[in-house]
Amino acid sequence: MSNTSFNSLRCKEVVNIRDGCRLGYIDDIIFDTESGTICEIEVPRRGKLFGFLSKSETICIPWHAIERIGDDIIIVS
Repeated sequence: MSNTSFNSLRCKEVVNIRDGCRLGYIDDIIFDTESGTICEIEVPRRGKLFGFLSKSETICIPWHAIERIGDDIIIVS
C-alpha cells in the first residue's frame, strides 16, 4: 500500500459496496497511539435539510471494513 495523506483521504467519497449508498466524506480518523495503526474513519451522518435541523452524528467505519481506496472513492463493506 502506498502512502497517502489525511487531506487526500478527505477528498474521496465513501461508498457502501453492499447497497451503493453514498455515505459522505471522511471527517476524522481514529488511531491507536500505542501501535500507530488506524482504527476507524468517521463520516458525518447526513441529516435533515443538509444537517441544519439534526443532531451532529457520525458513522464510524472500522478500518478493516475498507475494501478499497481508489482515486476518487473509498469503498467500504
